[in-house]
Amino acid sequence: MGSKRGALIIFEGLDRIGKTTQSKLLCDYLSQDCNIRCERLAFPDRTTQIGGLIDAYLQRKIECNDRTIHLLFSANRWECMDSMRAKLLRGDTLIVDRYAYSGVAFSQAKGLDKTWCQSCDVGLIKPDLVLYFHRGKQANCLSYTGEERYETKHFQEEVETCFEQFRSSSHQWKDINVINADNNQMRNRETIQEEIRSYVKDTLKNLKSNDLEELWKD
Repeated sequence: MGSKRGALIIFEGLDRIGKTTQSKLLCDYLSQDCNIRCERLAFPDRTTQIGGLIDAYLQRKIECNDRTIHLLFSANRWECMDSMRAKLLRGDTLIVDRYAYSGVAFSQAKGLDKTWCQSCDVGLIKPDLVLYFHRGKQANCLSYTGEERYETKHFQEEVETCFEQFRSSSHQWKDINVINADNNQMRNRETIQEEIRSYVKDTLKNLKSNDLEELWKD
């Protein structure tokens, strides 16, 4: 499953749907069982100066208008691009919890124009694999504490509507792979992880170029 460059693998979906757990399991699997250099990242990256502003906003310590915070989220991704590019080109596979897709979905859920939201991330590194976690029968099972600004049931439902619209109507989102994240007896954590690994194995096997494409340029 080796390749000259690493793969960029993105996990997307609602809050508290299992992305963090599954992305960590995948990173451990690739590193320990497959001997693949692998690193897990998450956006927003709250360790940077921009990320610190985002963290304060999410914790309701500061206020920003919707366009400002969207630009900050986008800038937080952009400030990581040089490092991500270098790691991918030296052969590291990056597993990323949230990316530009969440940026658009969350801001559109607040009423911003999708085209404008998307334009801020044109030129980011294009993922090799996007896994969208769909909650399926969990529809009434996800709970939100409201500790952070976006963690409310109503807002998450609005975000989900935006994700579903992307999936069904935009050719630029046609390569998103849907993961049924319904964590019940038939879809337990191990079953979901096995499905994820099958997508990842195919992606790593079929990487054909050392070149990194740009997101949403076509």
